Amino acid sequence: MMRIVWLSTFLLLLFACKKEKAEFRPTPLAIQIPSHFPEMPIPTDNPLTEEGVELGRYLFYDKRLSGNDEMSCASCHMAFASFTDTAKYSTGIDGIQGNRNAMALINLGWDAFFFWDGRATSLEAQILEPVPNPIEMHETWKNGLNQIKKDVTYRNRFYRAFGVEDFDSTHAAKAIAQFIRTMVSGESKFDVMYKIENNMALTSYEQSVQIDAEEWAGYDLFKSLNGADCFHCHNGPLMRVKKFSNNGLDANPTDVGRAAVTNNPNDIGKFKVPTLRNIALTAPYMHDGRFKTLDEVIEHYSSGIHPSPTIDPLIEFAGQGGVQLDAQEKYLLKKFLMTFTDLNFINNPKFQDPN
Repeated sequence: MMRIVWLSTFLLLLFACKKEKAEFRPTPLAIQIPSHFPEMPIPTDNPLTEEGVELGRYLFYDKRLSGNDEMSCASCHMAFASFTDTAKYSTGIDGIQGNRNAMALINLGWDAFFFWDGRATSLEAQILEPVPNPIEMHETWKNGLNQIKKDVTYRNRFYRAFGVEDFDSTHAAKAIAQFIRTMVSGESKFDVMYKIENNMALTSYEQSVQIDAEEWAGYDLFKSLNGADCFHCHNGPLMRVKKFSNNGLDANPTDVGRAAVTNNPNDIGKFKVPTLRNIALTAPYMHDGRFKTLDEVIEHYSSGIHPSPTIDPLIEFAGQGGVQLDAQEKYLLKKFLMTFTDLNFINNPKFQDPN
């Protein structure tokens, strides 16, 4: 009799396990894209799901992926700084500094190239690099994930997200990429200005946003060829263009930038054009973090341009050192740049540490 009861129990448990796997159903996630944004391209092999995004959020903040269990993705991409680092160069677990400033994680779902030199052509490929990098997290993906595999809660999260029990770095990178694609910023004062300018409908909240004459004047200056001349590289709702540019930082660049990837001398000194969103929160600035303040950035474009053979031809006033803004114009431009601040983005509870 006992053998029959035991056998029945075993069969029930076996059936239950098989049934659980058969019912694996990741929940499709449709994130809210601002009405004035283009559609976000989602890779067909990594669709957004609630389970994948949740897993990616946990992994983004998990320090077990580093060699000393003290560093996570969030260590160099901090929420209060619009998911970048406040240091000129980030410092890895061995106390070694990098040689480029950490880029902000804002609206990356629309990007086609990643890192300042664009060496990664997908968000998933970019995510695979920091963990084994000896000057960053300095750990193998295998070792890091082996620690995580000891956690039954994590094993369940990976199964719910991807239907796998023996997960690897590919699954981890896909999950983190899903999480980062949900990090959309589109609720700044600038967004209201953009929608007004383009005769787009405003929400009730947007109708209550107060925009003063100086902010509009700064916007006009930003877009003017004979003003600040910023619009060639920073335009549209995403506030950047998909290209690499030499913006006149050095006459003889020591960091060759994009040329290290392409081996094309015409790319020397060119770097990915970043978004201006939350620019007031993402200091220091440029690929090498050389400018500590927005005032320094504005001064660079006003009078600090260094011509070189590969300088962007759209920097039309390079020959005279810049656009030569006066004090009032610098004030207005800076005031406009502050309209890119989106506090709802950095404070969004869905992007914070879940632990």
